[in-house]
Amino acid sequence: MCKDCGCSVVEHSHSHGEETHSHEHQDSHHQHLHDNPQLNDPKTISVITKILDKNDQEAGHNREHFNSHGVLCINLMSSPGSGKTALLESLSDLGEFKFGVIEGDLETSLDADRLKAKGIEAHQIQTGSACHLDAFMVHKALHHINLDNMDVCFIENVGNLVCPASYDVGSHLNIVLVSIPEGGDKIAKYPVMFRKADLILFTKTDLLPYFEYDMKKEKETARKLKPNVDILEVSTKDAESLRKVSQWIRFKMGMR
Repeated sequence: MCKDCGCSVVEHSHSHGEETHSHEHQDSHHQHLHDNPQLNDPKTISVITKILDKNDQEAGHNREHFNSHGVLCINLMSSPGSGKTALLESLSDLGEFKFGVIEGDLETSLDADRLKAKGIEAHQIQTGSACHLDAFMVHKALHHINLDNMDVCFIENVGNLVCPASYDVGSHLNIVLVSIPEGGDKIAKYPVMFRKADLILFTKTDLLPYFEYDMKKEKETARKLKPNVDILEVSTKDAESLRKVSQWIRFKMGMR
C-alpha cells in the first residue's frame, strides 16, 4: 500500500486489494482484519477514512464543474500498457466528438505529448510516487484545460489495477481496459477495479490468434462481478470496433 492510499479501507470500497480480500464485499459494513498490521490499527483506519472523505467531497466538486460546462467525464483505468493512450489517439482520428485529456503518470509527459501531437488538448499530472490520481490532483488540472472546447473529458489514470479504483476523481463513468497479452486472470485477481467499471474494453484483440485466451470465460467472470456491465472488444487496427466504443460514449453523452 502506498503511503497515502486508502485502498484497503473496507467501508469505502467494499473489497479493496487483491485476491486475499475478494470476499470483503459480502459484508462491507463490518471491519475486517488485514494482513497488513498497520491496517488493524483504528487510528490508521480513521486517518485513511478522513482522507477518502475529503477526496469524495472534492470529487463531487469536480463533477459539478464538469456538469456546469456540459462535459461528460470518463475515467480510464487499466494496468500499464493496456492501450489507454492508443485508444484515445484512435478516437481522435474518428472525430465523432471533441475531447480533452487529463493524463496521469508517475513520471514523464510522454503520453500527454503523444496526445498533443494528435491535436488533442491534454494536461499532464506527474504523481511522483502516488499510484493513482485523486480528486485534488484532477481539480488542479482543471485550471489548465478549457472545458468549453470539449464534449468529453477523459481522465487517463495511472496504470494500476488496484488503487485507482479506490479514489473517486469526479468522473461520471469508468472505463476499464484489459488487454489480451495480460493473460486470462486479471479480472478474477483484481475484482475491485472491474466492479467499478461501466464499460470493460478487451483491447488488442488482433492478438487473439497468438495467445491462449478464453474470451467467453473472461466475460462470464466480469458479469459475475457486475451483471449489468457493458463489454466491448476493440483493436486499434479495427475501425469498426473503435466506432462501437465511440457510439457507446455518444450514447452516454445523449443521456445527460
